[in-house]
Amino acid sequence: MDLVLNAADYYFFTPYFYPATWSEGDIFRQTISLLIVTNLGAFITYFVFATLNYYFVFDHSLMKHPQFLENQVYREFKLTVQSLPIMSIPTILLFLLELRGYSKLYDNIGEFPSGWIYLLGSIFSFLFFTDMLIYWIHRGLHHRLVYKRLHKPHHLWKIPTPFASHAFHPLDGFMQSLPYHIYPFIFPLHKAIYLGLYIVVNIWTISIHDGDFRVPQILRPFINCSAHHTDHHVFFECNYGQYFTLWDRLGGTYKHPSSFDGKGPLDYVKTLKEKKYHDDVGNGHQNASPASATYTKTK
Repeated sequence: MDLVLNAADYYFFTPYFYPATWSEGDIFRQTISLLIVTNLGAFITYFVFATLNYYFVFDHSLMKHPQFLENQVYREFKLTVQSLPIMSIPTILLFLLELRGYSKLYDNIGEFPSGWIYLLGSIFSFLFFTDMLIYWIHRGLHHRLVYKRLHKPHHLWKIPTPFASHAFHPLDGFMQSLPYHIYPFIFPLHKAIYLGLYIVVNIWTISIHDGDFRVPQILRPFINCSAHHTDHHVFFECNYGQYFTLWDRLGGTYKHPSSFDGKGPLDYVKTLKEKKYHDDVGNGHQNASPASATYTKTK
């Protein structure tokens, strides 16, 4: 995070925001700066990518599903806006520890004998480690002692949109993000890679809520995509993973996505349209036509 903070200090905070006598290394100044940068970054990432996904990827036919709530998009958006600033408070405390040198983040690839190999390996290590912890944290949040208090707000959306991606109870959202922050305190990680991965995982979180159930056949057994995660929202006790299906398979919670078998939410909406068409024809409605029952992918 110091890469972002250094740039913000150089181009904005030092010349325009803080008194010239206030040192960039002052812990109080760093805390304020992190609070601003973290919230600004989170909102920009969410607004930009969730909005693009909603208009260009999300299949709006899903909004006709019976379990799609009234004013759902607004409610998803509202919960996110309320929760993100609260989530950021414990997050910036961890970022502050990183800035103060308590993590294993590093700048120079040459610090390791096989620098580039280690750097590439750390990407896979990060994804594997965080996916493992998120699986168990997420599964734990479904325990009856905590589910209603913490995780249920996110499960209001049986048929989620990209705007549901960050619509969590604040403590729920922070707990599921915690593995991303724990990793660099245990394993060495390049600062630029850490920043890039932090952005990528937020975009990935949006993508598994986007209702686009297409995925290359060869990747279906391994990658946890929107089809898997939508079934998680519908059936609750399955597909807890973030990126991969590995831990669900090992933990006995893997469910083959219903959308891959032609039984998913989009298939249900299509069936409803066809039924309505046949009912209209049966009732002698003159305006009924096969075209009204045709499922059209909205892109």
